[in-house]
Amino acid sequence: MYLAAILVLMLIAPLASILVEALVAGGPLAPLVLKWFVVWGVGARLGLAGLKQVTQPAFTAETIFEISDPKAQVIVQELGFANLTFGLLRLLSLAFPSFLLPAAVGGGLFYLLAGVKHALRAGKTRTETIAMVSDLAMAVVLAGAVVLARG
Repeated sequence: MYLAAILVLMLIAPLASILVEALVAGGPLAPLVLKWFVVWGVGARLGLAGLKQVTQPAFTAETIFEISDPKAQVIVQELGFANLTFGLLRLLSLAFPSFLLPAAVGGGLFYLLAGVKHALRAGKTRTETIAMVSDLAMAVVLAGAVVLARG
């Protein structure tokens, strides 16, 4: 289920949105890539991850980090509040286009740092490996989209 959610939010939904908007409105492709990867890959993914972390902190603690101590759940919930907040800010870039570039840079930096942290951890679970690969891929996509959109 986790892999399916990652594929939908970080690949299928952004590509579908880019295709639809490109066919309907036309225009340059780079701004559409930036817009829809920020909305889906950063906004929706972090927002949903934050919701899961707030409501079910044991999932992140146990499944991703292999920490079964219930005390860790408080920290995971606080991470969830941050993810909910950052996710909402990225989703707001649809209504406030001036949020788009800062959202892309902040989201890309978050994914880069999280991906590197996952990469440095020995003995990763399958779920953490999926998180690492998707985090690093999103950092690359966002960096490329920012560069291309800025011309």
